[in-house]
Amino acid sequence: MRLTGFQSGLDINQMVSDLMKAQRMPMNKLTQQKQLLEWKRDDYRETNRLLNDFRNLSFDMTLQRNYSQKNVTSSNDKVTATASSSASNVSYTLSDVTIAKVATNSFTSSAMKDATTKLDVTTSLWEQRDKFGNFQTKTVSDATVANGESTFSLGGKVDANGLNLITVRMADGSTLVDYEVITSSASDIVGNQVYLNQETGEFTFASAFTEDVTVEPINVAAYDFGFKITTYNQAGEAVPQTFSFNGNQSMDDVVKEINNSTLGLTAFYDEFKGGLVIAKREAGSFNPSAAGKEIEFEGDFLTGVMNLDQAAETGGTPAIVTINGVVTERNSNTFSINGVTFTLKEDMPGQTAVINVANDTDKTFDAIKNYITKYNELLEKINEKTGEPVYRDYKPLSEEEKESLSEKQIEQWEEKAKSGLLRNDSILSSGLGKMRFALYQSVSGLTGQYDQLAQLGITTSSNYRDKGKLIIDEDKLKAAISTDPNSVMQMFTSNGENGTGLGIARKLRDAAESTITGIEARAGNGTRTAQQYTIGRELLNVDQRISAFERRMQTVEDRYWRQFTAMEKAIGQSNQQSMQLMSQFFSG
Repeated sequence: MRLTGFQSGLDINQMVSDLMKAQRMPMNKLTQQKQLLEWKRDDYRETNRLLNDFRNLSFDMTLQRNYSQKNVTSSNDKVTATASSSASNVSYTLSDVTIAKVATNSFTSSAMKDATTKLDVTTSLWEQRDKFGNFQTKTVSDATVANGESTFSLGGKVDANGLNLITVRMADGSTLVDYEVITSSASDIVGNQVYLNQETGEFTFASAFTEDVTVEPINVAAYDFGFKITTYNQAGEAVPQTFSFNGNQSMDDVVKEINNSTLGLTAFYDEFKGGLVIAKREAGSFNPSAAGKEIEFEGDFLTGVMNLDQAAETGGTPAIVTINGVVTERNSNTFSINGVTFTLKEDMPGQTAVINVANDTDKTFDAIKNYITKYNELLEKINEKTGEPVYRDYKPLSEEEKESLSEKQIEQWEEKAKSGLLRNDSILSSGLGKMRFALYQSVSGLTGQYDQLAQLGITTSSNYRDKGKLIIDEDKLKAAISTDPNSVMQMFTSNGENGTGLGIARKLRDAAESTITGIEARAGNGTRTAQQYTIGRELLNVDQRISAFERRMQTVEDRYWRQFTAMEKAIGQSNQQSMQLMSQFFSG
């Protein structure tokens, strides 16, 4: 901050500012040049995104799946089918269907003490241990605390690691309260806690009981359990998996672990009957053993607690179906033959389903129509960019100029300033020329009926304002697809030989790729540094010139201040001399 003008009475700050505005006029041109380069770079990159999308679509159009879609019909809704693009146009007759069934195992009787008692699937199993007919036993015997007492002892030294909780039962057995065991101090007891003196084995509650109670020291780890389940895959190979749980986990956790395993099982807790049900997801018989089970399990929890019985399994059965007069079996209700996937939904004794596979001309038509539409959109956007008018009177605004304008005025101004940056651009014009040539040229080396787009009903618009857009005769295109679908596919997808005879989609992809490469060399992309493309190097050059100009402007501004400061000093000295002379005149 400079305080000047006291001697001269002039606004030195404003004068220097005005002088610097004139000096900075070349700088404004540099910043405008930089802004135009950045806008031009962004326009190029936006166009490249459009070309990249079209290039990817062109690649998709070189794939057979777009031209070989199949339409599958069934005369009976109890059998459905789908077909891959490689499937032949054939007919299958399926009759006397018996669908495959899954193997299932469930509890043979209630796993609870009381037939009316059910588990809460979200509560830990050890909290519900009294509901089971059989579960892990406690590691320490029960004890009694008399009315008016607040302590009891197990006698001798006790390891707290083996006793996590003390369960208190009231005299009528209806109230069950769990107390957490702490070993720090009796004074630290909070809520449902009990203090254990590990040296004496004495337990102390926060207050005395008002009736006789039974206490059960519990080691929660004693309620940890595990089991093993084995299933069989399609190859008849055993797939075993071992599960481990702790007492704090719920039946919901057990069910989730089984369902998320690689065994291919579905498990659920039957809340109506109060037991566990396990079934294979895949229908069929996979165990190669004649009397083998599809679901084999080991562990007391499944057999002793949940009462699952291996002998009670309802075994899986394969699907039996007659296909074109031949009886066959399948270990699944979904199976494939020559690219056709059948799904059996219900038994069909004495019934027949006829499956017909034919070309889906509608999907091929939609794919080609979408491709032509995307080409027209790309053509329109690039023509719009290369044909934009140039408004030379509208230069990029400086920050000072923006301050005096509204946001709407700035937007309108910059819209004019950005216009025409890619007008008649050689890279874009050349790219469009290559694409048009690829469309108009016939595809050599094809053996089918068609080798040119016009034969499919795809021609160039006669309206010159459309600038080369393609028009589709939908009826003619559909007829060509129905008449010779393979020829239509080859016209778009042909690989050619030695660079000749390429399909239209391949030639358009190559043209788009060439244009993208040219644009990236000029405007770069997200992975290139500024030194690696033309506009980037130009921007670096402008930045260097701006930096050099800024340093020069700083020197000029300092010179102006030194000159005005010298003037102020001279005026101050002159005023001082005048005052001395005047004082001598008056004193004399």
